[in-house]
Amino acid sequence: MKRHLIASLLFLIALGSRMSAADKPNVVFFFIDDLGWTDLGFMGSEYYETPNIDRLASEGMVFTDAYANAPNCAPSRACLMSGQYGPRHGIFTVGDPKRGNDSFRKLEPVPNKTVLDDRFITIAESLKTNGYVSASMGKWHLGSDPRSQGFDVNIAGKEWGSPSGGGYHSPYKFPNLVQNEKGEYLTDRLTQEAEKFIEANKDESFFLYLTHYAVHTPIQAKDDLTAKYEKKPASVHHKNAKYAAMVESVDDSVGAVLKKLDKLKLTENTVVFFFSDNGGFGGATSNHPLRGSKGMLYEGGIREPMIVKWPGVTKPGSRCDEPVIGVDYYPTFLEITGTKPPGKYTLDGVSFAPLLRDSTASLDREAIFWHFPCFLDGSGDPHGGPFRTTPAGAIRKGDWKLIEWFETGRLELYNLKQDIGESKNLAESHPDKLAELHADMKAWRKSVDAPIPTTPNPKYDPQAKVGGGKGRKKKSQK
Repeated sequence: MKRHLIASLLFLIALGSRMSAADKPNVVFFFIDDLGWTDLGFMGSEYYETPNIDRLASEGMVFTDAYANAPNCAPSRACLMSGQYGPRHGIFTVGDPKRGNDSFRKLEPVPNKTVLDDRFITIAESLKTNGYVSASMGKWHLGSDPRSQGFDVNIAGKEWGSPSGGGYHSPYKFPNLVQNEKGEYLTDRLTQEAEKFIEANKDESFFLYLTHYAVHTPIQAKDDLTAKYEKKPASVHHKNAKYAAMVESVDDSVGAVLKKLDKLKLTENTVVFFFSDNGGFGGATSNHPLRGSKGMLYEGGIREPMIVKWPGVTKPGSRCDEPVIGVDYYPTFLEITGTKPPGKYTLDGVSFAPLLRDSTASLDREAIFWHFPCFLDGSGDPHGGPFRTTPAGAIRKGDWKLIEWFETGRLELYNLKQDIGESKNLAESHPDKLAELHADMKAWRKSVDAPIPTTPNPKYDPQAKVGGGKGRKKKSQK
């Protein structure tokens, strides 16, 4: 870790001296909602068509082991924007942490926050100190307006987790984006606004956070694209025509923005990032060969497609297998832009800029962590219950991953290099590795003051049957 910090500091000093005589690089960050690990052509999909994203991958570096900080939207975004793990900001899930049937929960989940407090210094606020103008285009989900957190421009961002009004088709009403006429598609409109922002700030250093609502539910697409996929033979794992059309609209967005950068001759001085906030929603797509989906701490819920293109730095068509996670983006943005870290402010991530220069480099850290002390209703619980997840935590260290379930104390140990699908629990056969990772996870939880649910739920009914019982709440996939 010390070697990495020293190297990063020296790079920042050198970069800062160069930037005094040249423009600082622009940053364009495509942040897609609920996009699964294999939902793109370059990641193996034979049904979804993503030529623009595939081309970006061929021109940049693909990260195979990239992770969101949480298996659903709001906490993942809070960690990304703050640069801190969930226990520090308290946003653990979307809305109510008690989702599901009251009678099935053995424990009361920990309280959940829904707004990123102003005391946290966001990426946009840090970049502003270095002269960057920032725009948030699309989903914010961390409060009423991203302009209160350092962004200069907000298009369609609010506390909402999915599109308002008519969904992806106008008429809809967002902050600073009202369209009462029928026929407009939200993904297209956000792309147009992004192009306008780039045009207006072509002579400035800018940070464009293009955070599409797509491909989050509701699954709504343009009719012509839907018809195209309805005529196309489905693959074994991907077959939803409307979802495929939504993916293609996202791909069109990427292509349009990259074309605008080319037209304005900004490509060589712009670093482009592509990432997703959590795994694919199981009701719309398959994350095969990964286990699970959105809402779970299995790989299908947290492992994301990721591309970085830094002209002159990343090797075209390169691949990096080093694990990175959402909190790493903040220090990475600081390093590549030559921005000083905020004083007396904790950043839990590690800059992955060294990997962009050398895909075989190591970040010299022991492990990465997840903490999800909440309930999410829905199908997929491996233990036979009515939840996608019950309160749990996880650690990845090297090729090994451990999941701990707080209600039961169950431990699951997997070797991801040998078993990416997490099909064989090695907890009993590798007790020493189990003890090592569990000790590391408990030490980390203590270091960040992570709350663990321990209070018994008075409404718990051990005799309740799955699918019935009092206190049943409406199923949600947020």
